[in-house]
Amino acid sequence: MGAFALHPQLAADTIEVGNLPLCKVLLMNDSQYPWLILVPQRPDIREVYDLNSSDQQHLWQEVTQVGEKLMAHHRGFKLNIGALGNMVPQLHVHVIARQTDDPAWPGPIWGVNPAEPYSEQALAGYLTELKQLFL
Repeated sequence: MGAFALHPQLAADTIEVGNLPLCKVLLMNDSQYPWLILVPQRPDIREVYDLNSSDQQHLWQEVTQVGEKLMAHHRGFKLNIGALGNMVPQLHVHVIARQTDDPAWPGPIWGVNPAEPYSEQALAGYLTELKQLFL
């Protein structure tokens, strides 16, 4: 086993928010949705069952905590959590606060619209908010 490294596609599509005890917290660079991605900082992990039982529990605790705070912060209607991994095999969990008027509602967000990256100013402010919420 090597050292933990973030998959290049995740690195290209996201902005780092910071680290929780287990997971790296990333912001998807798509301003259409409050969308975070949690990546367990363990090497060579593809599936939840590849984590030891303690890390499995910790992962879901962090997903739950992040989801709850994201929903409260954005006054979300429904929390979407997903760990597909078909395009990026490294284990990562999407945590998205949905609204009934978002561009993809009520369907899944994947493939509906091209990503709308954050402006530099909006990104700076939002990263500050997220770091206060989670770190």
